[in-house]
Amino acid sequence: MFWRFFSFVACQLLGGLAGWSATSLTSPASSKLAAGLAGAVLGGGVWFLIDTLRGARLLRWLRVGDASHAAMSTGMWGEILDRVRRLIRSREQISRDHQQRLQDFLAAFQASPNGVVLLDVQGQIEWFNQMAATHFGFEPERDLLQHLGNLVRDPGFAAYFSGRDYRSDCVMLGREDTVERPVKLSVHLHPYGEGRLLLLSRDITAVEQAEAMRRDFVANVSHEIRTPLTVLAGFVETLQTLPLDQSERERYLALMAQQAGRMQTLVSDLLTLSRLEGSPPPGAYETLVLPTVLRQLEQEGHALSALLNPSPDRRQSLVFDAALCAEITGAPNELLSALSNLVSNAIRYTPGGGEIRVRTLLLTDGRVEFSVQDSGPGIAPEHLPRLTERFYRVDRSRSRDTGGTGLGLAIVKHVVQRHGAELKIESTLGQGSTFKIIFPAGRVRLTLPA
Repeated sequence: MFWRFFSFVACQLLGGLAGWSATSLTSPASSKLAAGLAGAVLGGGVWFLIDTLRGARLLRWLRVGDASHAAMSTGMWGEILDRVRRLIRSREQISRDHQQRLQDFLAAFQASPNGVVLLDVQGQIEWFNQMAATHFGFEPERDLLQHLGNLVRDPGFAAYFSGRDYRSDCVMLGREDTVERPVKLSVHLHPYGEGRLLLLSRDITAVEQAEAMRRDFVANVSHEIRTPLTVLAGFVETLQTLPLDQSERERYLALMAQQAGRMQTLVSDLLTLSRLEGSPPPGAYETLVLPTVLRQLEQEGHALSALLNPSPDRRQSLVFDAALCAEITGAPNELLSALSNLVSNAIRYTPGGGEIRVRTLLLTDGRVEFSVQDSGPGIAPEHLPRLTERFYRVDRSRSRDTGGTGLGLAIVKHVVQRHGAELKIESTLGQGSTFKIIFPAGRVRLTLPA
């Protein structure tokens, strides 16, 4: 302000001196004084005009944002210009920070594994991420600013959306839901801001399937244990209440031992599955010698075949090819359990007089294939994807008759996964099945013949 006042006074003084000096020396003092006053007024007017022009340039810059029209560095207007520029730069920086923060939030929403949809107060779509586009089939060019109710037509969701009670979620079928591949979505609306809504969608297909498997598992375990317990309770009651001779008593006791053994096998398999799921992957410190294992499997296979088919002419033909000299690194007990399960399953499900071939083969890429081929009844294609589920049976009566628990292939699957191997199942209805475990080259060690 001092510089402004000083410049105004200086212009008046300069104008007054110019007016005073413009008169002749012989002019009376009153004329010189009048000329000086006129010059001072004129100097003040010039200052006011210049000051107004500077203010107009500042005003124009504020209107159009062109800094070339406000190139001032001194005076009040220059200070105002400088402060306004700093204020604008500060606001621009804050705006850029806010914009960057908004972009970070949107990028986080975009990376979310859940679908995210932002709705305005009318229920129109303002923004959605890629996962929401997948869940609902949205397209940015087509569906932005469209009403959500016009795009998501599921009756359950329509009632949920119009009910305005968003305390819980709504479960609906996904856009890609089919009979072969069901898809279920959990959709939850959250109010925020001034009447806006945040929609979160989550694919719960795996969760639903896991819950269904848990319920089936509990039901199957209960059923598998209840059946032998019922038999045992009946035999115990018979032994307690009826006078039996020695042969009948021994027969009942043998049947009781059989049912007790069945329960013991079931519990053992369940404990094996629990241990496999909860333990770390096996290392490469121990090995399983394939020729030795195949000889052991051959002995066990012949014993099981004789047990299931007492008549010698009804026993299966078992062929074991132990020519490959190799070792598999990993957990020997787990590997032996998996291989033994495949062989025993083939023997149990192949009718008497059938043929079972067990062999090991070195593939061209260094992997080793263990295969069990049988001439049994085969498996229909619709059953193949579910064979490794716990307690899943193609023929329940046949499995129980042969003493199976329905957990063998589930154990095989877990052992195979823990060793980085691959389980393949090939079957033709009426022509037999082939089960293969292909071990990765990293777990194969070739050895010299013994």
